[in-house]
Amino acid sequence: MPAKDVFHDTVKNALQKDGWLVTDEQFFIRSGGVEIYIDIGAEKIIAAERSGEKIAVEVKSFLGYSTISEFHGAVGQFINYRSILEEEQPERFLYLAIPSDVYETFFQLPFTQKVIRENNINLIVFEQEEEVIIKWLR
Repeated sequence: MPAKDVFHDTVKNALQKDGWLVTDEQFFIRSGGVEIYIDIGAEKIIAAERSGEKIAVEVKSFLGYSTISEFHGAVGQFINYRSILEEEQPERFLYLAIPSDVYETFFQLPFTQKVIRENNINLIVFEQEEEVIIKWLR
């Protein structure tokens, strides 16, 4: 099983504060001869008259030496994970969770915005100190 991202528990706590039931902390899925672990699987706790929305969340800290290298890896992972989810669990939406300071700087660059838009990457922006979700971008 892969190691948790440094902000794994922060995002898990933020999701719970936002009304999500975390169902898996290392969401395992197998398809087409490969096995992956997405950081978090969750379901929204909502009223009985509505069906439950399901998500999978890949958490990225962007604390490494090269933000652009981490971005390349995160985009590739997101695309691969989304492909597997579309095949095996099409009802589950995939999100990339990123810290607010990274969103407010690197993710505002024209290049980053273009890549996010062209690849339809859903984002959860979280504040790490307060452990809250600031934005859902889909």
